[in-house]
Amino acid sequence: MRGRQTLPSLWLISDERNDAGLERALKRLPRGSGFIYRHYHLEPHERVARWFALRDVARTREHWTILADSALTALEWGAHGVYGAPRSLWPTRGLITLATAHDLADIALANLKKADAVLLSPVFATRSHPQAETLGPSRFRLMAAHAEMPVIALGGMTAHRARRLRWPHWAAIDGLTYP
Repeated sequence: MRGRQTLPSLWLISDERNDAGLERALKRLPRGSGFIYRHYHLEPHERVARWFALRDVARTREHWTILADSALTALEWGAHGVYGAPRSLWPTRGLITLATAHDLADIALANLKKADAVLLSPVFATRSHPQAETLGPSRFRLMAAHAEMPVIALGGMTAHRARRLRWPHWAAIDGLTYP
């Protein structure tokens, strides 16, 4: 149980397209980073098996493991927390809650739900949503100022872009997966 500890600065998010490199990426991340497991593309029995395999790798590096699912499933699977749209999150004792946000309404709802952090995106252009309007650094900062919790920058993030943004928390799908 991690409670209200200081959040990791760096977060790796799983996706179908980065699946093959996840074990290697988890081993290369700084100790104590965050890992958000989505893998919506898998059938239920494959998804749970893949979770436990990746969770075991993450645990060897003391990474935080967050599950994109219900709080009940997160507790059953031994996750440190849950990830999802703010409307789907409910504060659960012992679990970290990470909310997704794309606009001020999402941030307001994450504030209302008392999420532990919010992932605000897309900061930059992404492969996952190539047509999405990006926030850019200025709009990202303006929106992040409305959050009552730490904000994790997401969307086209790489180490270079994180330095350019000068933001303490960031996450990536492609930008942290090493082939």
